[in-house]
Amino acid sequence: MRTPTPTATAAPRTSGTIGPRAWTMLALGVAAQAAGTLVVTAPALLIPYLHANGTSLTVAGVLAAAPTFGMVLTLIAWGAITDRFGERIVIAGGLVLTTLAVVGAWLAAGDPVLLGLAFLAAGMTSASTNAASGRVVVGWFPKERRGLAMGIRQMSQPLGVTLAAVTVPQLAEGSGIRAALVLPIVLCVVLAVRCAVGIQNPPRPARHTAPAETTANPYRSSGFLWRIHAVSILLVVPQFTLSTYGLVWLVGLGWSTPAAGLLVGASQFVGAIGRILVGVWSDRAGSRVGPLRIVVVSAAAVMGLLALVDVTHLAAGAVFLVIATSVTVADNGLAYTSVAEAAGPFWSGRALGTQNTGQFIAASAVGPGIGALVTALGFAASFGIVAVLPLLALPLVPRADRSHD
Repeated sequence: MRTPTPTATAAPRTSGTIGPRAWTMLALGVAAQAAGTLVVTAPALLIPYLHANGTSLTVAGVLAAAPTFGMVLTLIAWGAITDRFGERIVIAGGLVLTTLAVVGAWLAAGDPVLLGLAFLAAGMTSASTNAASGRVVVGWFPKERRGLAMGIRQMSQPLGVTLAAVTVPQLAEGSGIRAALVLPIVLCVVLAVRCAVGIQNPPRPARHTAPAETTANPYRSSGFLWRIHAVSILLVVPQFTLSTYGLVWLVGLGWSTPAAGLLVGASQFVGAIGRILVGVWSDRAGSRVGPLRIVVVSAAAVMGLLALVDVTHLAAGAVFLVIATSVTVADNGLAYTSVAEAAGPFWSGRALGTQNTGQFIAASAVGPGIGALVTALGFAASFGIVAVLPLLALPLVPRADRSHD
């Protein structure tokens, strides 16, 4: 397997120091993944327009799910390509392919079948930014500052979702689907060029000179990665339960839909800031799994608290929702950084792809699964059942960190 070599200008990382180049790589990684998130999120926000123009909700739902399904199909493959060829070619090349896929969607706007295939392709190609952007951050930042860096990198998702929310529905309603897809096309083109010019692969040792334990398959040497993957799959259920049904719950408590929507959006940004703070905490603690264990217990507690709020109809339900949303997303950066460090420079792309794949599969089951629970048992019982999942994850959290830097 060929290992990408650093460019001539790439200076070796010095532990504890962060140069301007590292922050540039982080900014480009955040922007690239935000663009990918915009592309993946846009079809779901087209549902009102599609339904108003004669598309059944079933077909519109399939179109909305197509990009996520596409990501699940290719995340591990993109990770493997990143391990072999480096981050620069994967991020920039992936954005070029994503641009072509969205252009295909623009051309297929009148045909649901072709539009669905184009959205599927867009998800498959935009998955390139997930594993590669995380890998470039881990490569350029010293271990004692990666929690901060990865927390900032996690801002890309709310940024992309927000950008989609404030542009796609309005443009579609005013001028149709093609108008709504112009911004994703332009953004992907601009960032593809910017990343091709600006991203440099982190300096890494040549494979033939690296220690054997660094190049060996980390999934065979220990169960650490499998345990982190399992923990993340269990913890993604509370996270997506709140992001999917938080608005519905608030409306049931008497909130207006616009006000509930603003609160849910605000809670996502509070959660994003929380990810940064938790990342800094892990840097200072010198551990990812220690803070992760506390987050797991906290996730169980806040979901149980929401169940109690629903039963007692407390007036401060919105405050508890914001707190619960912040807590249930706090594990993402910790787990992601832990996976990258444990996998090492020669396996982190595939490991991060596997991490995301498991989470996306679990997240896709939340909508129908929790919806059925709420219909049958109500929100209080559903929140209570979801609260059990973090407790199941607790014994799976490893006792000590593992690193192959």
